[in-house]
Amino acid sequence: MRLVICIDDTDNLDSRGTGTIAEEIKELIAESGFGSCSFTTRHQLLLHRDIPYTSHNSSMCFECDIRDDAYEAVEKAATEYLRRESAEGSDPGICIAKRIEGLNESALIEFGLKAKRQVLTKEDAYRTAARANVYLQEVGGTGQGIIGALAGVGLRIEGNDGEVKGGVEEFRKGELYTVEQLLSNPAIEAVYDGSFNSLPGDQKVLIVWKAKPVIVDKRPVLLVSWDEEAQVWRSMSKKEMRAFGNESTYKKVCRAFTFDVEEELVSEDERSCLNCRYRRWTDNSFSCAYKG
Repeated sequence: MRLVICIDDTDNLDSRGTGTIAEEIKELIAESGFGSCSFTTRHQLLLHRDIPYTSHNSSMCFECDIRDDAYEAVEKAATEYLRRESAEGSDPGICIAKRIEGLNESALIEFGLKAKRQVLTKEDAYRTAARANVYLQEVGGTGQGIIGALAGVGLRIEGNDGEVKGGVEEFRKGELYTVEQLLSNPAIEAVYDGSFNSLPGDQKVLIVWKAKPVIVDKRPVLLVSWDEEAQVWRSMSKKEMRAFGNESTYKKVCRAFTFDVEEELVSEDERSCLNCRYRRWTDNSFSCAYKG
């Protein structure tokens, strides 16, 4: 049986992060003999003054292949581990979706995309979970984390959102690698430029932050950009990657777009979040102030 599991809001400013707990739950599933799990993805959700979050409002998601008779044990073990290990003052939630007939994927995807551009409530999450036929559980505090947990499942299933937690450690910052070398690691299935064109195998790429794939068409892909001054392809920085991801997702789903005044336009792409009146800049990227 294939599962998609996502957790959110497990930490405080002094504790280990949600990604670490996700990795520990994966280890628990494997060590218990229930099955095996894939890489973890981080999904950035809306940053907004009406949404409480610890630092970045992101959820952590992974997929598992488990024995059919192990589902109830996995559900219980993951939920109890999250309850036990979440930090004091956190508001954790967990969502588990079975990839079987009867799963309403479209409802999950719609919820996930909405969570990147508008404020949602626990009631919205519970209604969607009932429609989609997934497990959704508050595990402490206010339980606000169920919103991000449900959204992360939808975004992982949609397959065009999120970055791979940790990146590929084999490829080091400041080093040059050919595309062929990068593709030799199964954690990177393609190397694309910002227009999603695939680079030839003999092209060289400078790693400037991490070799950190993002999810494109349900595959882990390393995004690169051309450095005109150095005349070399380079991996995107953290800020570039997250701005790129937000921009592509918002443009895909937003029906609230409205042009900014001409002097505030900052992108050659006319219909762009960077040109929208609802855009609000943050330290690492931008957020959407639309509340409709």
